[in-house]
Amino acid sequence: MRLHLLGIIVTLVFNMEKKKKIVILCGGKFAFRSLQLLAIEKFLYGIAIGKGSKTIIDSLEKETSNSGLPFKSFPTKKSVLAMREWLDEIQPDYIFSISFPFLIPESVLSYGYDKFINFHPAPLPRYRGAMPIFEVLRNQENKTAICAHFMNDKFDQGNIIFNDPITIEKSETYGSLTIKLSNRMSQIVLNVANMLEYGTKIPSFPQNEDDACYYEKPELLDTYINWKSMNAIEIIALINACNPWNVGADATLLGEQIKIISAIAIDERHYDSTVGTIIAITDDGMIKVACSDNEVIAVKILATDEGIMTSQQYVQLKKIDECSLI
Repeated sequence: MRLHLLGIIVTLVFNMEKKKKIVILCGGKFAFRSLQLLAIEKFLYGIAIGKGSKTIIDSLEKETSNSGLPFKSFPTKKSVLAMREWLDEIQPDYIFSISFPFLIPESVLSYGYDKFINFHPAPLPRYRGAMPIFEVLRNQENKTAICAHFMNDKFDQGNIIFNDPITIEKSETYGSLTIKLSNRMSQIVLNVANMLEYGTKIPSFPQNEDDACYYEKPELLDTYINWKSMNAIEIIALINACNPWNVGADATLLGEQIKIISAIAIDERHYDSTVGTIIAITDDGMIKVACSDNEVIAVKILATDEGIMTSQQYVQLKKIDECSLI
């Protein structure tokens, strides 16, 4: 299967006016909208990818080959050391990073420290780390940002150009917010390219380390629902933050390990029920589960060893009825 990542826009590359030559370092499809827009506006000069899927790498390589764009894959941390030689060879004016997975070493950054700009999908310095989209959702933020900043030899710590704010909707999931950020990212990347094209210097300012927080990549403990300590709103936030990349939030229900993919908090209280237990089935088949603080959630979709299913299918599979809950 061939992915038309750049589509018809690659034919525009060699009709380029004399614009700044920008190389994009990316980690996968999150950057595709930005690649497309930079190509259309004749800024795109080369693409490098780090640790992407074989399908994406092969498709990018084929598209760039057809258009004459320089392309390079850096599949490991060690391989990034060879990036300086590649940059010296192709001589871009600027290097933009969009979800590139590896730290760029000083030996590469010395190509020109003011030439490397990262676009981070969360406000800095509050949300440093590899998966800030998960963290802002889990922390129930009502807004996030895309931060453009110059790069140094530490993750997400270079001088900030700007934080562009983005609203988070109440029912936002990791997937929906990722798409929203990817779409907005393309416009922000183009804005910075135009700033570089028409300005002599982009102003920036150091990050405030007093506000800094670095989040490691989530592990099982971070994605697991603790029924005893988490209230309904916290549980819903975690479920949305895990959908779809983790196939939902991990949990224990009826003594087995499951993943809850979709659920809602309901305006209802439970009394004297053990948290983490099924207390009722709604008329439309949703599972009501007791949470801390006497709160209740209704589970819509979940994943078990038998597969992904609705709560109604789960109720039938486990032969749950009102009598068994008494």
